[in-house]
Amino acid sequence: MKSKPAILIYFSCLFATALVFGLSSAVLAQEKTTTKSQTARKPVKKDANFWFNKGALLSTYGNHKAAVQYFQKAISMDPNFSKAYFSQGVSYGQLGQYPKAIAQINMALKIEPQNGMYYYGRGRVYLIWGDKAKAMADFKKAAELGDEDALNYLEYIGEGK
Repeated sequence: MKSKPAILIYFSCLFATALVFGLSSAVLAQEKTTTKSQTARKPVKKDANFWFNKGALLSTYGNHKAAVQYFQKAISMDPNFSKAYFSQGVSYGQLGQYPKAIAQINMALKIEPQNGMYYYGRGRVYLIWGDKAKAMADFKKAAELGDEDALNYLEYIGEGK
């Protein structure tokens, strides 16, 4: 059996250890709270770019129906946001809504008529819609404007330089 002083020292050490762990846990918890409040996210500014990015993400994962809605929010906030019109048009094309797709891509082209990517995108919609003549005209226009995808496509089908 241990002597009373040894037991006293043992329990004192045990108590001190528990006290240290208890205090350190409280300090750590307070630090976490402080850190969280200091690094709390600022409210996200839900501008046209925010909605465009949400639409682009949804489109990337194949949810074109929802993407169309977010692109529309972006357009309503910035009626000159050509990328939103174009992306919405591409999503409409993926949904098989070709007239809507062409209309939206035409809006993008009205804002930014020298963007070869927009001509190439419209050409792709025309192609899957079955209008090869309009598709080829758009691919050629896109290639003239330097769009790399259009140049590659025309070369692939034997109509490139």
